[in-house]
Amino acid sequence: MNFVQPIRDPELIREIKRFLRSHSYRNYMLFVTGINSGLRISDILELRVSDTKRPYFNLTEIKTKKRKRIEMTPGLRREFKEYTKDMEDYEFIFKSREGINKPIGRSMAYKILRAGAEHVGLEDIGTHTLRKTFGYHFYNQYKNAALLQKIFNHSNESITLKYIGIDQDQMDKAMRDFKI
Repeated sequence: MNFVQPIRDPELIREIKRFLRSHSYRNYMLFVTGINSGLRISDILELRVSDTKRPYFNLTEIKTKKRKRIEMTPGLRREFKEYTKDMEDYEFIFKSREGINKPIGRSMAYKILRAGAEHVGLEDIGTHTLRKTFGYHFYNQYKNAALLQKIFNHSNESITLKYIGIDQDQMDKAMRDFKI
């Protein structure tokens, strides 16, 4: 498995959103949900319309089996309201075209993200890129590694900073600025 990176450049995020929206509202919403929630792709794919009716996600993480409550950003709430207006509460948000009311799989989610990444020339992208992108921009906005650690359920801050690529950014900058 390759190590995936967050999408650091806000302009690339905007272009990926534009690209995905022009091809599929569902695919656009998958991307927007990931970069605005910090949820793992396995938890995102299991969301149903009813999960978007309150101002927070209240779920049991598939990977850790821990209960989690994450407030939705106002922008994500608006996006969901529009996206789900003609959907029933029991429906999966990211429905597959195969079967009746089945969510897309992890491999389809990867293909969607890969298409957006290829459009803007990014490499080192995977489904975890969404979560890492959220974390990277959250940290840069608030500079609160302890809070992000709690959101991600990590055991310590250094794991969180490494996970979102802050350590790599600092090393890269130090090497660029280094002089003998």
